[in-house]
Amino acid sequence: MWKRIALILLLVLSFGLSNSGVATAAGLKSFVDTNDGYEFLYPNGWVQVKVANGPDVVFHDLIEISENVSVVISPVPEGKTLPELGTPTEVGYKLGKAALAPPDSGRSAELVNAVEREVDGKTYYLLEYEVKLPNQQERHNIASVAVSRGKLFTLNASIPERRWQKVKRMIDNVVNSFSVY
Repeated sequence: MWKRIALILLLVLSFGLSNSGVATAAGLKSFVDTNDGYEFLYPNGWVQVKVANGPDVVFHDLIEISENVSVVISPVPEGKTLPELGTPTEVGYKLGKAALAPPDSGRSAELVNAVEREVDGKTYYLLEYEVKLPNQQERHNIASVAVSRGKLFTLNASIPERRWQKVKRMIDNVVNSFSVY
């Protein structure tokens, strides 16, 4: 009888442990670029699209095609680290002006959150923006920024504001999965 109880307990425990990792990554697929040295998770049902003279990679939702995630790679001065480029807020403002709302674009980007985190010895800045387009449509952008091998890597997820609350948790998982090496 004790063996049976122990076996049932072991099965229940192992099932619970194995499902906890699956639940975290449920609905996400892995993208790895070994040439440039980065990886991230992206939602099932999203497809990669080619963009000429733009980001290194772009994925968007098949149904809500304006929901997208992209990675942009830019050079940084030799030997510079992310903290040497500025605080999360300073880098966030620069990125907002340069990439999300450049002059004469008719767009505005408000930085609403900027935090620093460290993963495996690498510093990442997580930046959150509310963006207004010229047609007054509002978007929510979340970015993860890191420096590796003399390059600035920026993963950016952009979602229409009307859908933000519905997909926030999934997009947070995507942005937090971004890793450079």
